Amino acid sequence: MGTCPTRCRSHMTVLENRSVPESSAVQESIIVALHNYPSIGQTELTMHIGDRLTVTSDDGDFMMVKSLTTERESYIPTNCTAEVTHRWLYTGISRLKAVELLMLPQNINGSFLIRESETNKDCYSLSVLRKGPHSFMNSVKHYRICHLPNGWVFISPGLTFPSLQHLINHYTENADGLCCQLTKPCYIGGLDNIRPTPVVIRRPTLNWKDISRSVIFRQKRTESDNSLVSEGLREAINSYLQMTEGSDFSWDT
Repeated sequence: MGTCPTRCRSHMTVLENRSVPESSAVQESIIVALHNYPSIGQTELTMHIGDRLTVTSDDGDFMMVKSLTTERESYIPTNCTAEVTHRWLYTGISRLKAVELLMLPQNINGSFLIRESETNKDCYSLSVLRKGPHSFMNSVKHYRICHLPNGWVFISPGLTFPSLQHLINHYTENADGLCCQLTKPCYIGGLDNIRPTPVVIRRPTLNWKDISRSVIFRQKRTESDNSLVSEGLREAINSYLQMTEGSDFSWDT
């Protein structure tokens, strides 16, 4: 990363070689549509700008994608999409496209994204939506994010941060010179349509020697009943015992 000439104006101590990773967890990247498609010739779109896409095949210049909002597939140029990580870091989009994405009606005041700067490849740009009393007064403000040699980043020379995530956390709590506080990342259609993986609750392994007849034949469970024997299992065992009446098997211990 390039050296920013404003470093000497910072009032904060710069600690060398203390670059902090964005997150200890691996961040999943997602693909987002940058255009409505198709733009002409059909009344119903197969995807909308800002939609999250799943990629079924990728030929390099073209890819087959499915929109998570329309559930339709399209074969589109790769440059009609952007890769997004951390939910807010966009790769390969222009300033104008950032404005178009943030101007989507689903965004609120303070919605934001971070992109690579077009004028300085060693910097990022923070784009923030500022909403006015009327929609025609909405605007998007852009702020350059510079890097220090140790990897720290800043917008204002007096405020440096070990990572982009720390920078966002700060400006979410305090505007501190921005047009407004950051509120939420730019809208991505279908981002919340993925059903979470069900959580499997595994009961402890039963020790049948500890299960008495009273547990099996209990008629009704209360809310505070934490029995290891579920209602379904109890009924199954009850039915089995009724079919084997007269045997000398005993559940009592």
